[in-house]
Amino acid sequence: MFSKSAPKMAATLSLVAPGAPLRRGLDRVLQARMGALLVVADGPEVLSICTGGFLLDTEYSPQRLYELSKMDGAIILSSDARRIARANVHLMPDPKVPTTETGTRHRTAERVARSLGVTTVSVSEEQSIITVYRADYRHSLAPISALLSRSNQALATLERYKQRLDELLGRLDQLEESGNVHFRDVVMVLQRYEMVRRITEEIDVSLVELGDDGRLVALQLNEMSTGFEFDYRSMVEDYMGACSIDEADTVIEFLGALPTDELLIIEKVAKGLMSIPLCAEAWGQALATEGSVTRFDEAPVSVRGMRALSRAQEVPLQVRTAILDNLPAGKVLSDVTYEELCTIPGVSPQWARVVAEEYGAG
Repeated sequence: MFSKSAPKMAATLSLVAPGAPLRRGLDRVLQARMGALLVVADGPEVLSICTGGFLLDTEYSPQRLYELSKMDGAIILSSDARRIARANVHLMPDPKVPTTETGTRHRTAERVARSLGVTTVSVSEEQSIITVYRADYRHSLAPISALLSRSNQALATLERYKQRLDELLGRLDQLEESGNVHFRDVVMVLQRYEMVRRITEEIDVSLVELGDDGRLVALQLNEMSTGFEFDYRSMVEDYMGACSIDEADTVIEFLGALPTDELLIIEKVAKGLMSIPLCAEAWGQALATEGSVTRFDEAPVSVRGMRALSRAQEVPLQVRTAILDNLPAGKVLSDVTYEELCTIPGVSPQWARVVAEEYGAG
């Protein structure tokens, strides 16, 4: 659901987040208006580009980092930033590696990160900015006050978007009860789900950078996003026929890859979804009846009942999970009989009766 680089980005930012030992050392360097160049890795590939300096192999502390930064060379830390391996080192990365930086310290940091795939940190003496590099990833740390302001604005935006999503889901529930759901209704809800997911992901990245200072933001985000990923997938599974978790994730990944300007245009979202074989199979017949993907307002679609059952708190979670995972192919929950439910492993006759009478065919 999230980009493949997200875990590496999070791990890199967490090293320099407020409250982290490395960040306390970097803050001391900034306060003294000095510069620094750090490599957070001490493997053979790093040592092969090092010349000169001092072998230390000592425990890291913010004070030691500050004192060592008074020398001109780079500081080599262990990959977990708990030990200082070397100091006052001259780095010689491949000069052919492209870099967008101009300053000597920053150019070296970016080339080392790109050529070796390790984390490097550069502290600008003139601009008092900490810049983190890892492979092709580059990020300049913003002031905590600016991050908090941006995060609070994102939370307010998330609340508005989620409120609109809840309104659309309420309308969809009413349409499902009357059997009057159309393709456009489904696409609008999926579109809103993806927009909410993107805002949530943006706040997640800010939380990593905020570190200890982001606790209150994290509490608010957790309250608004609990169960969101499950609900998003349930929405996809509800209208895709019998599909696996991987197939549902394919749809979510497609929506996640859409440029924002295209995601905001419902016709483009609809056309893109129909390029996915799973969606074409699930919705193709209804849309063929209407004659065109661009004329989908009145194309009827059926719902399996996955979301309705997932919200049935009176039914034990293991029973709901068993039914959701084993609903017969081509069946919607409203058509499933008591006898069919009894054949599902993990569903007792008692709960089969409750589900059949409340959500099934009785």
